Amino acid sequence: MPSKSQLPWVPVHQSVPSFLFESPTATLPSTKPIIIDPKRPKTHYFTLHTLREWSKRLATGLVAAGFEAGDRVMLFSGNDLFTPVVVLGTLMAEGIYNSANPAYTPRELAHQLKDSEPKFILAADNCLDRALEAADLAGLSRSRVYLFETIQPGHENTAPQTSMVGNHWRSLISTPDAGEDFKWKELNTPELSNRTAILVYSSGTTGLPKGVELTHYNLISNARQLRQVQFTTDPSSRRALCCVPLYHGLGLVYYMIVAPSMGMQVYIMERYNLADMLDYIPKFKLTELLLVPPILIAMSKHIQTHQGKYNVDSIQKVIAGAAPIGMEITQDFEKIFSGRLNVRQGWGMSEALCITLCWHEQDPSKESSISVGKLLPGGEAMILNDKGVELPAGERGELWMRGPNVMKGYWKNPKATSDALTKDGWLRTGDIAYVDEDDKFYIVDRIKELIKVRGAQVAPAELEALLLEHPLLLDAAVIGAKGIGEEEYPRAYVVRREGATITEKDIVEFVSSKVSKVKRLTGGVRFVDSVPKNPSGKILRRELRERAAKEFSQGKKLMGKL
Repeated sequence: MPSKSQLPWVPVHQSVPSFLFESPTATLPSTKPIIIDPKRPKTHYFTLHTLREWSKRLATGLVAAGFEAGDRVMLFSGNDLFTPVVVLGTLMAEGIYNSANPAYTPRELAHQLKDSEPKFILAADNCLDRALEAADLAGLSRSRVYLFETIQPGHENTAPQTSMVGNHWRSLISTPDAGEDFKWKELNTPELSNRTAILVYSSGTTGLPKGVELTHYNLISNARQLRQVQFTTDPSSRRALCCVPLYHGLGLVYYMIVAPSMGMQVYIMERYNLADMLDYIPKFKLTELLLVPPILIAMSKHIQTHQGKYNVDSIQKVIAGAAPIGMEITQDFEKIFSGRLNVRQGWGMSEALCITLCWHEQDPSKESSISVGKLLPGGEAMILNDKGVELPAGERGELWMRGPNVMKGYWKNPKATSDALTKDGWLRTGDIAYVDEDDKFYIVDRIKELIKVRGAQVAPAELEALLLEHPLLLDAAVIGAKGIGEEEYPRAYVVRREGATITEKDIVEFVSSKVSKVKRLTGGVRFVDSVPKNPSGKILRRELRERAAKEFSQGKKLMGKL
């Protein structure tokens, strides 16, 4: 029998704006900052009231500019104070919010533009040139691209309407009076709340990134699930630091929807920087952190190397996600808190946003653990072998999930949707896991085909397709090679055309010129006579991983630098 959460669950159908703000006119807290720029906390922040008003102004402006229900807005930017305004304003206008990795090259962004066809593309200054080039590659008009910059709340009349290259996103924001009159549509039935709200692009093992359709019901369900297990104490005194990217589902849902709905203060870092992060903890008396493994490891090593320099006494809770963390790393990290707290891992994926398995914050256990916790309310899970037979506790197999936060499907991709979702709603996660007798789950390996680079997912198939574009290469396979520690590095095994004089360095430079930093072949390149495959043509990556480990042990070092 599948495992089921023992916590109560009653479905609620409404829109994300109504979940956060009750209604367009409800009285909301107007003095307490809840979304804050840590570099300018006195002037750059939103209260729940001002967040609603600015979002209504954007929604009004979008509609006035011809935006219709179901249209998409893409944000191509790093973290910004106004990211939640773009998200919520789009949803208020009955649109679909579409985030893009700000590290994308024009070629990578063009794929997402072709697939999602956004009506408006908001690009940060350091992303603007790439956005314009990507629009050209995708066959979209440059007039869809708008420069996206922070505006100081309360100074709405000082921002420009145009930029040096044309449109400025300020032109899409209406006046305060016009925004005040805006009313969003309520989605209070199962059919209405099943409308797509957000497109998050997830790396797949079979090709280019796919758009994961997340509905209003998915988003508010996950927020309500997490309320029960992660917000059991008064949230008004809790302060969090967002150091993870908001283009990714984890940061987007947890910090843009869950935290504001609870009234928890969130300081949004423009980008992760360890020195700033360690400075902000005592400065703002932060109480909790949500970390990915590379940040957790860096924080642990840095603090222990500089003992006595950093004060982390205010931290009361640490959650880790995005990739499994071993017991040794977990225990090493816990040393910086002198045994007063345990880091607790959680599990989720873009298709089951944003957290599906986690620890109850009141769990009495005080032991270090590599478990990702238990099911959230309304969730079900089972472990199956490769023949589809459910396995008992303790045995490893593929994790299948079902629940109110499981995606609607893949955008315009019914084949991929049917491959991932069964007719009765089970999501085949592709992750190997097991469950113990106490219904705690353990992730053995993330999707085996994917390479984890600093918390990001890199699809080997995408890099292989790129390598095969090179005229001097016949075949290619890419795996994640491990160096010292837990980090993985993309490593290519390639077959040259007979007589070709191309070098390993040539191939590394070829790939680096076409992909973002995390996708570069930092694990190096090796030439082979043939790529090992099974009879059906599937690459035998395990053989290549074993080969890479052997090569590394023999002194053929990984490049290992980003």
